[in-house]
Order: sequence, then structure tokens, then C-alpha cells
Amino acid sequence: MEPDGEAAGDEDPGDTEPAGKAPGDEPAAARPGEDEPGTGKQADDRADGDKQEAVGADSGKQDAVGADGDKQADAPAASEEPADPFNAFAPEPEFVPSRFGRVTRRSRSGLARFFAHEWTLAALGSVLLAAAMTWPALQHPATTIPQDIWDPTLQAWQMSWAGHILTTDPLQLWQANAFYPNQYTYAFSDTLLGYAPAGMIGSGPEAAIVRYNIIFVLIFAFAFFGAYALARQLGAGRTGAAVAGAAFAYAPWRLGQAGHLHVLSIGGIALALAMLARGHGFSLRRGYEPEKRRWGWVLAGWLVAAWQISLGFGIGLPFAYALLIAVLASAVTWGYKHLRNRGAGRRPFGWKLLFANLGGGLVFVAVSAMMAYPYRQVLNQHQEAERSADIIGLFSPPLKGLFISPPESWLWGDAYANARSTLGWAPEMALLPGFFLYGLAFAGLFVSTWRLQHRILLGVGVVGTAMLAMGTNGPGDGDFGYMALYRVLPGFEGIRTSGRLMVWVTLFLALLAAGAVSAFAERAVELFADRTQSDVGNQAGVWRIVTLIPLVLVLAEGIHQRGPNPTVPAAPVAMSTVQGPVMVLPSSELFDMNVMLWSTDGFPKMVNGGSGFTPSNQEILRLNMEQFPDEATVTQLREMKIRTVVVLRDEAAGTPYARAVDAPIDGLGITRTEQGDVITYKIDG
Repeated sequence: MEPDGEAAGDEDPGDTEPAGKAPGDEPAAARPGEDEPGTGKQADDRADGDKQEAVGADSGKQDAVGADGDKQADAPAASEEPADPFNAFAPEPEFVPSRFGRVTRRSRSGLARFFAHEWTLAALGSVLLAAAMTWPALQHPATTIPQDIWDPTLQAWQMSWAGHILTTDPLQLWQANAFYPNQYTYAFSDTLLGYAPAGMIGSGPEAAIVRYNIIFVLIFAFAFFGAYALARQLGAGRTGAAVAGAAFAYAPWRLGQAGHLHVLSIGGIALALAMLARGHGFSLRRGYEPEKRRWGWVLAGWLVAAWQISLGFGIGLPFAYALLIAVLASAVTWGYKHLRNRGAGRRPFGWKLLFANLGGGLVFVAVSAMMAYPYRQVLNQHQEAERSADIIGLFSPPLKGLFISPPESWLWGDAYANARSTLGWAPEMALLPGFFLYGLAFAGLFVSTWRLQHRILLGVGVVGTAMLAMGTNGPGDGDFGYMALYRVLPGFEGIRTSGRLMVWVTLFLALLAAGAVSAFAERAVELFADRTQSDVGNQAGVWRIVTLIPLVLVLAEGIHQRGPNPTVPAAPVAMSTVQGPVMVLPSSELFDMNVMLWSTDGFPKMVNGGSGFTPSNQEILRLNMEQFPDEATVTQLREMKIRTVVVLRDEAAGTPYARAVDAPIDGLGITRTEQGDVITYKIDG
């Protein structure tokens, strides 16, 4: 996105192209970065030859028509009226289809072009690959859920709540039904608000589970497609871009985050960067090309970035700061060039592009502010929500963690079992992005389609973001890395796990690998053509298949250990009719996530709730309710206006809440009813 000058008052060269044109739509023979270099001239030669042959054929056809005309003139007319001799020299009347025929023919050709387009094939391929790589997520989508039954059920509730409240009472979005009587409870963890449109489809726990499984598959597809688009825009060939997509979407460390939908949702980062680069006419291979600027792509890039930030700040906050750095760097670069060329009347881009950046940037800032306000209120009201340096240190991975695979990896999981046991908290510290990816990225420092300065910058990006991801284990106990950001930048005090910055390490590695694989693919085809003296485009198919080996290796590292997804506990029948405010016993951070999912059938207000932190008033009430029912707990519930307590007999057995199953209630002013496994207490007002 490096700005350059153009004469003041000139029209933006990109203002005339339709905004719907996808990156890389220029003809394959004229577009650099393809896997078939050198074929453009050959294709032109073949086209010229075909054209000459066609001209000769047309000439022959005209001679034949003339001969036929002479023959018709000499022969007697077949009909009673003599034939017009001049008709013999006129072309046959062209067939003119009806309006319906013209429409259907255009529709057929348009559909054929659409389904054969690179971006359509990339999108469909991404979805099919995601369905295969995440299997069995879609095997029983209404009853099972990936990874475990804790965080995924919380996130299923989050999507359901957003869809429900935005269609009923949008002003109460942040005042969720869980964690009663606290405020801004929807901001107790990353919200996944951007998936609210999906949450508007269906209702109840079963619909929430189906919705979660579908989104779970699609986010892998989106990550692959986003990285593919970014690599292609920057100048990689198709094979190199596919390697980048596979590395970004299926890096082994992401397998350990299968229960964290907000961590997996990274496709918007890569796609927004691709769109912004496309709109500003920037690529790593060709540099800055002002004539390719498109304001529509710039606006679309900012909108995708705003959608990405709406999914949560755990991944979105570093992305926001990355965009800010890019904007500042572009402004400084343009300012330097403007001063150097003072008096030349040059400006960085046309007015449409300027307003697209301003408008899109304002939308991004507005969404970020809308998301930041409730999170700031949560931090102000709950000191326990702020992440101390000690907590960050507890989850900071050591350097060796970047070379240790999570147990979910089919290829490396078992081999690194002993190494994982040496990590303090393996789920957040086993952060291997892939050994094959490391090798390809290292090769990309020396052999690549990218320019040398860009390779160096990508390498610096890998090292810099890796040090940030190490948190307190970075240089100077993190004082020269993550902890400096923690102390200076707003928002970082609410992020617990520095290791999730591996998103950026993986992206930089993927782009380095894409440059290397693209160079290998081009060189392999060129060597084949040189040695065989044959047509590259027609006879190098086997060599192109060989260049797919890096893609297969990277995907192999992303295969997870096959196993049945856990079955989600069914909601008790009583949960569909209970009136809030209510408290369900037993209550704990993990079990309450199941209760939140059950509450999607009606969304009654409830004390229960699980998130990244536990509010102090909820923790105190949980402790007190171990004595329920007694006079003290009943009085406390009355003061809090909680009129219903639901006890799950089987779940309470063997816990401190077992007393609530059959304790005496005489003189407490409450009534007890039983319905199967569920015991319901009603507290008189």
C-alpha cells in the first residue's frame, strides 16, 4: 500500500474499472506470478497462426459462394419466378435468436464463466477441503460438537444470543441473559458478534449446535481462501498461493485451538489485507502500480476488517494495531516522497480512493469503538477481568513451544508427547506452525518470486511476531516485546494468552513459503521446456503435479487425530419452561457453559455463566449455595429477586450441592416439585 505520486487533478486511474472485478482477472498470459511462465508469447504465436488460417478459410468460402452463384445463374430456376442474380453474391441472412434465446444464451455463458473462474474454484475447493479436514464435524451436526463440551457450547450460546437479541431488542445486546445480575455480560469474553446473521436462523439448543458445526467448518475454508487471495494478490502463482492457504488454515498449532472459535476465526485478516492491497495497486512481485488502484476494493477491505474486529479483541486487537501501523507507514512514506518532490503537485491517489479509505476507515473505527466500550465497562466493574503480568506469564510459551506439536496432530502429536509434558500449560504453549512450513519459509529467504527487500521484511516479521508470541519468555522477560505492548497499548491488559499472536507468525511464514513454491514451480516448468524443446503449456503437466508435493506435505501436518466428537448433554425438559431470574445447581465455570446453551430456548435471566473470568459476586453466591436450602441462602436469593432454583439430581450427586436434592424446606417459604431428574424450587416473594 505504498503511496506514490500522480499529477494533481488527474482522474484516479482505477475509477473506471468495475468494482466487482476480482484480483488477478487480467489474462493469464499477461499476468506475472503464474505457474506457466513464458507461455504468453507462444500463445500469441498460436493465436496469430490460427487467425491466418481462419482468414484463408474465409477466402476459400467466398470463392465457393461465387462459384455457386455462377452455377445458379446458368441453371434454370426451380420455382416459377426467376432468381435474382444479385442474391447469389449476398451472404446468407444471419440467424437472429429471439429475446428469450439471447437471454438464455448469455446466462449459460455467464454461468460457465462464473463456475470456471479461479475465485469460484478456489472458494468451492476451500469448502470441500475444510469439510474433509474437519471431519467428523458434519457427521452428526445436531448432537455432537468439536473438541469438548465446554467452550464450544459457550460459543454456540454467543451466536444464538446475538441473533436472538438483534431481532427482538437490539439495545440490550450487551446485557445478556447469563451472569445475572451483572451488566455488560455479553462482553465477558470474545463475542463472535460477526456471526449474528447465522444466529438469526433457528432457535433452541439443537439449532445452536448445528449452527456451530457449520460455522466451525466454514472458518477453516475462509482462512484458506483469505490467505490464497492474499498470496495471489501479492504475486504468487496458484500452487504457491494454495500452500499459503493450507499453512494459514491448517497449521498444527490451530488443531489445539479447536475449541476456541474466536481464535480460529482469522480468515478476515488475510482477506482484508488482500482487498486493501488490491485496491491500492500493491503487490510484492510488481511493487506499486497506480494504474491498478480500485476504490471499491479498498472500501470492501475496510468493511471486512470491521467484520473481523466484531468477532472479538483476542485476535482482532493486534490486527487493529497492525492496520494502524500500515496506515502510519504509508503516510510517512508519502510525506517523504512529497517533500522530496516539492512543487511537483503530486498526490498519493485519486479522490475516490481517498474517500474510500476515509469512509472505510471510519466504519472500522466506529465498529472498534462500539466493541471497545462494553469491554472497558467490564474492566472498570470487575478488576478480576484484567490480566495481570503474572497471569500472562502463566500462559506465555517458551521458545521450544514453537517446535512442539499439540496432541491433536495426526502426524506429530504422539511423537511430541514427552516434550509437551515439559510445558507449563500445553494447550496454549504447543504452538508448532509446521516443520514443512518452516523448511519452505527458510527456502523462501533465498529462492523466491518476492524481491530481496520483501523477503527480508517477511523474515523480520516472523522473528518479531514470534518474540511477541512468547510473552514474558521473550527478550528481557518480555520487556522488549509483549510486555511493552501490555503496558503501553490500550486493550492488551485484557488479553490473557500472548501465544495467539502465532496467527501473524504463521501468516508471514506462509507468504515466504508461497514465494518459494511459486519460484520452484516456475523453474521446474522452464527446465522441462528447455530440456525437451517442447511447448510448456501443453506438455508440462507432470512437472506441475510434482510442484504440488509441498502442498500435500503442508496439508499432512494439518490433519487432526480422528476420533468421535463428544455428544452435547441434552437440555432438561424443565429448562424450556423455567421463568427467570433462575439459578441452576450445580454451578461451576465449565458446567455453566452447558447451562448457557440450554438457555437458548427462551433465554431466561440466570445467575449461571462461564467465561474467561469469574465475577466475584457470582463466585460468592456459588459458595453460599452449597448450603441451599437454608434460611441464609433463601434470604439472599430473595434480596437478589431470584425466585427459581433448578437442581439437576444426577449432576449434583457427589458435589457440594447434593444437599439441595432432598434437604428439609419447612418454614423457609419455598416449594419443591420434581420432574424426572429435575427438582425445581419456587421462592415466595
